[in-house]
Amino acid sequence: MDRLSPLDAAFLEVEDADPHASLAIASMAVLEGPAPARDEFTAAIGARFRTIRRSRQKVRRVPLDLGLPVWVDDPDFDLDYHLRRTALPHPGDDRALTDLVARIMAQRLDRDRPLWECWVVEGLADGRWAMLTKVHHCLVDGVAGTRLYSAVFDDSTSCDVDDVAFEAAPGTVRLLADAIGDLVLNPVEQLRLLGRLPGLLAGRLTDTVRGLTALAGAVVPARASSLSGPIGVPRRYRVARLALTDVIEVGRAFGVTVNDVVLAAISAGLRAVLLHRGETPEPDSVRTMVPVSVRADGHRDSIDNRVSVILPFLPVDLADPVEVLREVHRRMTALKAEKESEAGAAMTSLAEHEPHAPLSWGIRLVGRLPQRNVVTVTTNVPGPTEPVRVLGRRILEILPYVPIALRLRTGVAVLSYAGTLAVGVTADYDSTPDVDLVVDTVQRTIGALTAEAAG
Repeated sequence: MDRLSPLDAAFLEVEDADPHASLAIASMAVLEGPAPARDEFTAAIGARFRTIRRSRQKVRRVPLDLGLPVWVDDPDFDLDYHLRRTALPHPGDDRALTDLVARIMAQRLDRDRPLWECWVVEGLADGRWAMLTKVHHCLVDGVAGTRLYSAVFDDSTSCDVDDVAFEAAPGTVRLLADAIGDLVLNPVEQLRLLGRLPGLLAGRLTDTVRGLTALAGAVVPARASSLSGPIGVPRRYRVARLALTDVIEVGRAFGVTVNDVVLAAISAGLRAVLLHRGETPEPDSVRTMVPVSVRADGHRDSIDNRVSVILPFLPVDLADPVEVLREVHRRMTALKAEKESEAGAAMTSLAEHEPHAPLSWGIRLVGRLPQRNVVTVTTNVPGPTEPVRVLGRRILEILPYVPIALRLRTGVAVLSYAGTLAVGVTADYDSTPDVDLVVDTVQRTIGALTAEAAG
């Protein structure tokens, strides 16, 4: 049996703790026309999904959470259930497309089935069509999702479903027996881990301690603002589109990273929202969670979650775009030096040797408590550098989606593709009607920084 990792399982626990959350990630590919017929799409794309074992497996929990959930083959796997089709009303503009993404992503995936859907969307302007791939976060992180995306939709990859076989799911007795066996062996494994600890931490102990100290600072709540609070089920979704060459040139001109430039623009966007609402942006108003991939070379192609986090405050108190950029760079450089992401990865690794039940119950309990530590999430994932084709049609752009939960009223996903950066902003529908202000400000800020870099 393949078990979920503690990090994979945590996404299920968070979703269980927040009845208004749907923790699926997604990407929307917009393609040149014409849209494929249903049979053509099912034969080509469906066959590729079937060759990926996780796409035909579902999650099964161990009774009483005595062990980590397991992946089991779904004997009733129905490809037609997962491949869906819809159309935009005329004229099929960008607003209609992003509204559709928001509606689809607000709905939870069915836990009794494999945790993914693939939507064909017809009726886009200029004869285009789109394909939305929706996958639960317990299955993949952003990097793994991009790799899965490329593997499934690469026309050059052969696929053969003749040898696909389903395995019988383990019964309750076996699940309990295995979980109890793990609980008995767990202290032995922990003793072995303690014996190996000096070697494992050699050269890294100082970094880990320093990182844990930095992460402890995230216990301090962010200043209260309308950017965090209870959320509902409906979502809003908008997209800013940036030229990657502009962002790279800004980074070169000011000696910062592409990620710094994007975070500076997002900081400006959230500052604009606070001002629009009559609130004063303070230095401690917005702490964002920035996922960092810790995927080792041996796990580049694995389908799971291998991320840690950095937790910077965004300088929403600053107005000048160049000052914001320099301050973002300073803070990110300091947090990287303090090894926050390494400490987070170490904590995740240690969790693999702890009993699952108390971890599961703890996550659910914390998820039900009001938190003010993190205000938003910002994820940046590199996509294909060259244009990709699906069924002979060129993908024109790829739009990313990140979910929100636990009082986070906004989330930002950034994805590069063939020279363009798409910045997808997810927002709670009721509390964030001004989400367009965020994306408009992001685009204006990049324009201002580009002008400064050229001058």
